[in-house]
Amino acid sequence: MMKYTAHINVMPLKELLDPQGKAVSNSLHNLGLSGVNDVRIGKHINLHIEAATKEAAENIAREACKKLLANQVMESFDCTVTEG
Repeated sequence: MMKYTAHINVMPLKELLDPQGKAVSNSLHNLGLSGVNDVRIGKHINLHIEAATKEAAENIAREACKKLLANQVMESFDCTVTEG
């Protein structure tokens, strides 16, 4: 078995309103940072996975995203797996 790390980013779908991102955007403008636009707030998740191959680790990470980590009705995800 090898050890892998899955780096997962989960973001709200672009078509949907992101209330948290909107609030941060407004706050940044109130602080005088008017050049910041279209703030989107998501989450970053690291999974440490033991698997026989990198492909198996990628499959585990994708299944974790589909079944638990991302609500695919409202969120998208991307996943990168590295050794270690």
